[in-house]
Amino acid sequence: MATFTLNINGKTQEVDVDPSTPILWVLRDNLKLVGTKYGCGIAQCGACTIHLNGTATRSCMLPISSVGNQEITTIEGLSENGDHPVQKAWLEVDVPQCGYCQAGQIMTASALLEQNPNPTDEEIEMVMNGNICRCGTYVRIRKAVKMASKS
Repeated sequence: MATFTLNINGKTQEVDVDPSTPILWVLRDNLKLVGTKYGCGIAQCGACTIHLNGTATRSCMLPISSVGNQEITTIEGLSENGDHPVQKAWLEVDVPQCGYCQAGQIMTASALLEQNPNPTDEEIEMVMNGNICRCGTYVRIRKAVKMASKS
């Protein structure tokens, strides 16, 4: 066990965990930030996406020991009232069905729009391609990202 000081959603948090513990489990089990979901456990589905210094990052295989003092943002920290442009567009377009992948989808989309405020459909598809939606709402996801880009 080791003590780690993390910057999560603008707050300093301290946890005492094994250095190999994936940040996903630190967030969910130690800090009770359960918006970030476990999907596949091999960083392939995108359900566990967080921002690490603003970059969309899969958290299920990222050991806490590699995070250091980087800024972590979870879906809970994206906006205080669920009013981030991507979150608003998600509701407007009625993207979610089961909702399980949505936090990861939203985190990936918001990171994309931070880096590229006006992406083409091809750029959206390229970036969002690694996030799996079992319900197949990909057309609505693209539409919501486009809508958010105009906000």
